[in-house]
Amino acid sequence: MTVMRDADKTPIDQLLPHIQSSWEKQADYVAQNSELYRDLWQGKAPPKDIRDLAELPLLDKSQLRVSQAEHPPFGNYLASGRETAVRLHRTSGTTGQAMNLALSARDASITQIVGGRSHRTAGLTPDHTVVHCLNYQMWMGGVTDHMTLEETGALVVPFGVGGTELLVRTIQEVGITAISCTPSYPAVLERVIAEKFPGLKPRDLGLKLGLFGGEPGLDDPAFRERLRSVWGMEPRNANYGVSDVFSNFAAQCPHDTRLHFLASDVLYPELIDPDTGDAIELRAGAKGELVLTHLIRDCQPLVRFRSGDIIAIDETEPCSCGCTGFRFRVVGRSDDMVVVRGLNLFPSMVAAVIGQFDQLSGDYRILLDQPPPYDALPVSVEMAKDQAGDIPSGLAATVEAEIKKVLGATARVTILPAGSFPVTEGKTKRVIRSYE
Repeated sequence: MTVMRDADKTPIDQLLPHIQSSWEKQADYVAQNSELYRDLWQGKAPPKDIRDLAELPLLDKSQLRVSQAEHPPFGNYLASGRETAVRLHRTSGTTGQAMNLALSARDASITQIVGGRSHRTAGLTPDHTVVHCLNYQMWMGGVTDHMTLEETGALVVPFGVGGTELLVRTIQEVGITAISCTPSYPAVLERVIAEKFPGLKPRDLGLKLGLFGGEPGLDDPAFRERLRSVWGMEPRNANYGVSDVFSNFAAQCPHDTRLHFLASDVLYPELIDPDTGDAIELRAGAKGELVLTHLIRDCQPLVRFRSGDIIAIDETEPCSCGCTGFRFRVVGRSDDMVVVRGLNLFPSMVAAVIGQFDQLSGDYRILLDQPPPYDALPVSVEMAKDQAGDIPSGLAATVEAEIKKVLGATARVTILPAGSFPVTEGKTKRVIRSYE
């Protein structure tokens, strides 16, 4: 299989020969079998040395969409015969057309091993019973993430979404100690507990570990502390991935809230300037768009794929947990970035400011009803559920002033009553462009 089960704990310099060897095999495979790359590279052979990867053009999601539209269902970047595929997933389509993802048996196995590293790094052990509350209906986060949870040796309860009352009873009856879900889902559970289980508090359920992914939010210390105080569990970002690449290849550990890159043996990362596409050295202090290349992939190999995620790299030295990959934060998505008078703003930046106010729930929407340019950022926020009565006068102005102070941008803030935003069991979209 050529995947290294201990690669997340192996010094990077010791991995380099494996990385180079894997790329040489993968480069030949892609060049020989992928029509999309033959066209994209215009007959040019891929470099043998992976350090020269930037000689090749970048690939983005829009090109994959065109490929699948013209060559359904998997696109002409399917490098294996269709009979090699043993599983089909579909992306959520959060930022556009949903995509069909094909996995060979080897692709699925490697995905499970790498994802298992993430959940294990986040603290999941064979001693846990974990309930998995992501959508199983074709989406990568369902069956695939279920398998990565099993990779840790934990007892996994495949619950999915919906039936929240049954979930509460199941947690109580089975003795579940960990939950895998989106960061916004505990709010759904809290409302159901308050309405249907009088006298029961979230922390009474006995959950000790929260494995979160699919949405931003966990970088906000106030949000994390609230989960600890209300639920009595330790929140971890345990499920960072890019569906077209790997469902899960980075996670937090008990010692560091930054994400650890855990797939160096099968996935090659680069950084680029999101505007120019120019390469940025992958070092501590660097920030740019994450670009990813499969080192081992049968069905739909990706080479220099633009993830759309803007990341900041904080550390490249090994962590005290033993992981050797670089540690990073997701600043935002290139397609969620809103430019206000020359300032590049991401939802996570706005969330960090809103999270400072105890009167607010922390939920928000950036509602854009016209195309750019923007002179001000329109932000709607809601009151916390324990804030009854009239909305305090002057609160919107106070939030606007704090956004101006911290982010340097003018904002138009609208305060809404508690519970104004719908709560979802899937991904919550924060930037809404109604003009599209």
